[in-house]
Amino acid sequence: MGQGNSKRAGYEGVVVAVPVSVPYERFSPESAHWWLAKALADLGKRSGLAVDDIDGLCVSSFTLFPDTAAGITQHFGLTPRWLDHVPTGGASGVVTLRRAARAVQSGDANIVACIAGDTNHVDSFRAMLTTFSRFSQDASYPYGSGGPNGSFSLITSHHMKTYGTQREDFGKICVAQRANALKYPDALMKSPLTLEQYMDARLIADPIVLFDCVMPCAGAEAYLVMREGDAKGQNLPFANILSTIERHNAFPDDPVQIRGGWAMDKDEFWSMAGVKPEQVDMLQTYDDYPVISVMQMEDLGFCEKGAASEFIQANTLTYDGTFPHNTSGGQLSVGQAGAAGGFLGLVEAIRQLTGEAGDNAVKDARIAAVSGFGIINFDRGLCTGAVLLESGQQ
Repeated sequence: MGQGNSKRAGYEGVVVAVPVSVPYERFSPESAHWWLAKALADLGKRSGLAVDDIDGLCVSSFTLFPDTAAGITQHFGLTPRWLDHVPTGGASGVVTLRRAARAVQSGDANIVACIAGDTNHVDSFRAMLTTFSRFSQDASYPYGSGGPNGSFSLITSHHMKTYGTQREDFGKICVAQRANALKYPDALMKSPLTLEQYMDARLIADPIVLFDCVMPCAGAEAYLVMREGDAKGQNLPFANILSTIERHNAFPDDPVQIRGGWAMDKDEFWSMAGVKPEQVDMLQTYDDYPVISVMQMEDLGFCEKGAASEFIQANTLTYDGTFPHNTSGGQLSVGQAGAAGGFLGLVEAIRQLTGEAGDNAVKDARIAAVSGFGIINFDRGLCTGAVLLESGQQ
């Protein structure tokens, strides 16, 4: 059988709405439950919906343990008839949307709240690294190699050696995202960043420097999936779902990750939507490190594989320029609130397409691409996905 199915049903009549971001904090004494509850409460306030109106729940969180989505239904007073817990980290925004959209489409749920959030105690990031995966628990952390910096230094250097990508290319991504973040009020990084500052930054794990690394923090993101008629009935601006893809453990024979699952499914991604890359008004990538954003630009077809350097240098990447990318600032300038980082780009895209963006709004934005990447083992991330959204305000 082929890798894709061109006859896969679309998502007509199912929409996404009510983008919610709970402002991030560097450290928080609260639990993940508290942050998720804030997101759910904000969904209710913004939508005008009552708790009983939400009959589906989809949750992503790293620090919710020992609870799962099932456990928090009692905490939050929910009685959903459809439930999912999505442990795919940076791919969770796309994956929860896919699950929730099919549930609404099939009638298993009418309105699904998709929420992601994590806390960040003073020592919680280190504690999470020790048990992030069986690989990190048994074969990495005990030998002093815990954490993602070492893994992404390997992936970054491999991409540079293979395709000639330069540090200046990664730097331009970081600088552009900081410029975007200065127009996004909830970004934790408030100081301008220059390419010179990036190039002179402290080395973390060669070739990764300080500004290549996300800052762990606490926060939450959320959105609703529902039928178009229900969104209109609540007078909620919405975005239509044009296409989605999802893949796990793609190209397992590559010695070091040089491509992701997007490359396997990009033809179906574009054909299902009836859209070409040049018609997209913005791209929101998962950006725990710049090399992963580069990989997504290539593998989704915005430029040829290995041509990202020229593509990046030919565009501003800012919200008010050419090829707007990570218009809120992305994780590199907003912060990485655990699994909420997998929702950050999707929630920002919904804001942009529903007229709810502020000073960082992309003018006349109609179509947005959102890409996710998550669950890193030593030499690769296992989960990838992407979605194309179109503004419903035509």
